[in-house]
Amino acid sequence: MKPKYYRTEIKVVVLSEEPYEFESLENTAYHITDGDCSGEVSIVEANKELTGPEMARALQDQGSDPEFFQLDASGNDLSEEN
Repeated sequence: MKPKYYRTEIKVVVLSEEPYEFESLENTAYHITDGDCSGEVSIVEANKELTGPEMARALQDQGSDPEFFQLDASGNDLSEEN
């Protein structure tokens, strides 16, 4: 059985009194929950199903390797036995 792949896009808006320098999601969460920033998190798109080729391309677009999900560059499942 072929695995399924999903894409979820999350948007974070930070309001601050000084220019905000993004360091990491963890730091941003701290700044908007315990720090001196206000923030809003929203789901832009949730659980959009992707094909193998779409996931391979999405991984490459992020600078990641399709092998992260056991795909080749074309989106073929590398875990399938030949």
